[in-house]
Amino acid sequence: MQRPVHAGLDDTNPPTPTVAGSLLHFAGITSRFLSHPHDVTVMLPPEYDQHPDRRYPVLYLHDGQNVFDDLPMSPFGVQWGVDTTARALMHARVIEPIIIVAIGNAGRERIDEYTPTRDSMHDAGGDADRYGQMLVYEIKPWIDRQWRTRRGPRDTGLAGSSLGGLLTLHLGLTHSAVFGKLGLLSPSVWWDDRWIVRQLATTGARRPDLRIWLDVGTAEHRMLRGTRLLYRMLLRLGWRVGEDLHYMEAEGALHDERAWGERTGQFLSFLFPAITSHSDIARSMSSGMS
Repeated sequence: MQRPVHAGLDDTNPPTPTVAGSLLHFAGITSRFLSHPHDVTVMLPPEYDQHPDRRYPVLYLHDGQNVFDDLPMSPFGVQWGVDTTARALMHARVIEPIIIVAIGNAGRERIDEYTPTRDSMHDAGGDADRYGQMLVYEIKPWIDRQWRTRRGPRDTGLAGSSLGGLLTLHLGLTHSAVFGKLGLLSPSVWWDDRWIVRQLATTGARRPDLRIWLDVGTAEHRMLRGTRLLYRMLLRLGWRVGEDLHYMEAEGALHDERAWGERTGQFLSFLFPAITSHSDIARSMSSGMS
C-alpha cells in the first residue's frame, strides 16, 4: 500500500490549529506509518501561561472525537467531557495540572488501527503497532517539542475505552519505556479469542513502574467476563490493588460514552493525583528530559 509522505508535524511545515473553547484542534495530521490522517486535539492546563518554568505530565487519549465537550458533537451524540472534568479537578487540586492530547479516529480504519492482531471472526485488525509508531515516533515528539512536558514514562499516560482500552494495554506492554500510566475503560478483551490476556501472560512479572486503572460496567455483558479475567491475570503477575492497580465494576453501567464520562474523574484521580511531596514539586520544575 502506498504510504503518504510525512507532513504536518515537522518544523518545516507546522500545523495550524483552530481554537475550540479551551482546546487547540489540529485537523488532518498525516503520518508516514498510516494511510489516512488523524485529527489531534490538545488541552493545556488552565495555569499553563502563568507558570512558564513549570513542566507538565501528558495524557494521550484514543477516540479523540468523543472525549471533549468543547469539540463539535461526537458521532454518538454524547461526549465524555474530559476537558470539563479535568479542569474542575485541577482547580480543586484533586489532580495535578496535566496536558491532555486526544487523537481522533472516527473512520472505518479504526478497528484495524486499534487491534494488535487480525481476528478471523471479524476479518479485520492488526494495525495497532503502526498506530503505536505514529503515536510514539511522531505525535509524542511533536508534543514534547511544542509544549513544556515531562517526558518520561512516569509522567506519560495513555487511556481509551472498548477497542481503545485493548489498544492502550497493548501499547503499554510494547512501549514500556514511553507509557507508565494506563487507563483501561471497558477494554475489548474478547478480541481474537482474548489474545491480549495471552500477551500479558508472556510479559512475566509485574512492572512496578506501570500504574493501571481497569474498569467495566456490570451491564456490559460481553466485556464483563473478559475484564474479570484480565484483572485476575494482573493480580497473578503481581500488580497490587491500591498501589499500582485499581479495579472497578460500575454497577449497571453500559458500554457507552456517557458511562465512560461518568468514570473520567475517577481514573484521572488515580493516574494523576495532586502533587504533595517536595520531590514531585521539584520534578515539575525540571527540564523534563527524563
